[in-house]
Amino acid sequence: MNMDENKNLSITQPNHSNISLLQKIGLTLVGAGFLIFILAIIGVNLEVPIFLGVALLSITVGIVVYARAAYLSKPEGIKNDANWFSSLTNRGVLGWILGIILTGFYILLYWYPQYLGLGKEGAENTGLIAFFDPLSQFFKGESASEWFVYGTFYTLFILALGYKFILKYRHNKYQILRTISVMFFQLGFAYLLPELLMKLKYPYYNFVNMWPLNYYFFDEWSIQGFLTNGSFGMFMLVSGIAMIFIISPILTYFYGKRWYCSWVCGCGGLAETAGDPFRQLSSKKMSVWKFERWSIHIVLVFSVVMTIGVIYSYLTNNAATSFLTRDQFAWGSIIFIVLVTAVVLFFKGKELKKESKFIITSVVAVVVAIVMINLFSGNNNIVFIESYKLREWYGFGIGSAFSGVIGVGFYPLLGNRVWCRFGCPMAAILGLQQRLFSKFRITTNGGQCISCGNCSTYCEMGIDVRSYAQKGENIVRASCVGCGICSAVCPRGVLNLEVKEQNGRFGKAELLGNDSFK
Repeated sequence: MNMDENKNLSITQPNHSNISLLQKIGLTLVGAGFLIFILAIIGVNLEVPIFLGVALLSITVGIVVYARAAYLSKPEGIKNDANWFSSLTNRGVLGWILGIILTGFYILLYWYPQYLGLGKEGAENTGLIAFFDPLSQFFKGESASEWFVYGTFYTLFILALGYKFILKYRHNKYQILRTISVMFFQLGFAYLLPELLMKLKYPYYNFVNMWPLNYYFFDEWSIQGFLTNGSFGMFMLVSGIAMIFIISPILTYFYGKRWYCSWVCGCGGLAETAGDPFRQLSSKKMSVWKFERWSIHIVLVFSVVMTIGVIYSYLTNNAATSFLTRDQFAWGSIIFIVLVTAVVLFFKGKELKKESKFIITSVVAVVVAIVMINLFSGNNNIVFIESYKLREWYGFGIGSAFSGVIGVGFYPLLGNRVWCRFGCPMAAILGLQQRLFSKFRITTNGGQCISCGNCSTYCEMGIDVRSYAQKGENIVRASCVGCGICSAVCPRGVLNLEVKEQNGRFGKAELLGNDSFK
């Protein structure tokens, strides 16, 4: 009997398809690359630089071979197949194992780098970190740190898995362009350029991160680094401030928060590439959305208060050379924040509705904190707490535990945008700007919707997109990062990423609209 007679012809194929020979070869190469790194971790002598190149190349080529075999053998179109039947992408055994491995790696990276081989107090590196010494010496002329190792892995996965993402969504021009964008910014501006600056004896500066994501931008050591490096240091300081108060709001006005969260940000870049298989795990429950709004505003308030405290401390310690006194800064900050809030509520209060309470509560908390800082802070403390210790706690809680251990380590368990949804202060600020005055939104055509639920399932930010589509409502949620996947997986072309034109009508922007439905 012909074996094809037993093949199930249903379009909802229940049988798990076997991987091809090329996919097996790709997985073998990836496994071989990781095996070399494991050998380095356990102390096997791999000092010959070629081993590092072989490991990195093996992983990269393996991912490329696997991705090409997996996606180019199929026609263009929606490729989210069997996600809820896979142990890896449905919180099964493989998902939990991967989550434990990632979480464990981040714990070692942030708090126990010596177990990865970091040499203490001038001692030579060993293990995995020593394995990267030749590459670090090539880039900046010094031994590797745990952050150099992490940055190399981070960039490798965004590039290799970004290529996989492009093949998966090659039917959608928007997805191709934004993925190339995050790959470019991660490789050039977040990895190579900062290392080159250090080689040239300039302060380390990640051009992709900006305040408040770059929470140490206003630290005294950072400001002093800018001021002591001449015109270039001043350029970095001024450009960083301009990004916060001028460039970012303008870009958000035209393109929404997607210009950063989906096109530039390294956290978003890793979430979109390495985290793509787990996007469906983001909870869409109303209770989670309520928690999300409180948690992200609490982190934003904490970040703003910490920054104000740090600047206040800097002005206290450098009163003789500062053009601004600490009292002027404190009361000027209060006046500025209150005035901006009053203007926003006057013009947008009715439109914001329930969101107004989050804004008012956040502003009151910040103002009270500034008053306490002004009344109870000294030269080296902020409200009776040593300023360095306070920054250390902030770095531990927000910069390490939340953004790293939970934000990435929990990809296989809670979805790929845990940090972006619940903790990123940058996402909170851009979300407020997007909600208040951005021209960007996702428009819907409810008459075309067939309620398949693809849009809601694959929304990484936990938005129930289908409910908006069924009612024909535009999606203007502050949490939306404009990734466009909801539009890319819609079989009916119901959703479009659009901007509001001068005449009040909506229209697709060149290269920024959706082309998944033709």
